[in-house]
Amino acid sequence: MREPIHKFWEFLSRPIEMRARAVLAALIVPLALSFAFPLWNISMKAPQYPNGLTLDVYLYKVEGGNEGQHIQEINTLNHYIGMAPINREQLSDLGWMPFAIGLLILLTLRCAAIGDVRVLVDLAVLSTYVSLFSLSRFIYRMYVLGHYLDPHAPLKVEPFTPAIFGTKQIANFTVSSYPRGATVMLAAFVTGVCLVAIWVLLRGRSEALRLARTTAT
Repeated sequence: MREPIHKFWEFLSRPIEMRARAVLAALIVPLALSFAFPLWNISMKAPQYPNGLTLDVYLYKVEGGNEGQHIQEINTLNHYIGMAPINREQLSDLGWMPFAIGLLILLTLRCAAIGDVRVLVDLAVLSTYVSLFSLSRFIYRMYVLGHYLDPHAPLKVEPFTPAIFGTKQIANFTVSSYPRGATVMLAAFVTGVCLVAIWVLLRGRSEALRLARTTAT
């Protein structure tokens, strides 16, 4: 029993192959570019707003369309139904997400330069955790915004969850919410890191089986 465990720990300490290092280095590019594009876009259309109102959520800020005018319009509408304003304070996760992405960039650089299999597995697990946690926090914040309404608001509406992915009718507004470029880039990074980790682990397993067959013969 000790021998397989010892072999496994030895494998985790093995340096990553150069091909895997090259792929990891390339994956830093979309991760770094995610700062330049929106994570999510929310748009609202109604008879009184035929051209729609748009809101882009970045890694570090919230930006309205028409040079920021749309976010003021959206928050004015939200005020009438007792909904808290949509801003950086309400989306407080935008405070730590740039730090998390920066940390992933540094860890990926380290893994590509001097990492072993253990570091690669840790990077894949951490990247997956950060992405899933960020998405769940975004869904939670949207839920809070739509359910914790001011009971003294001029207009009374039933608590609701704003559109997260897709289109939803809220009163006379058609609200659409979809991921944008930064989310696609982050997803590409996480998927790429996980695929590299799986490839390295499968190659290690194949080598172990080949050595076992050679020893047996």
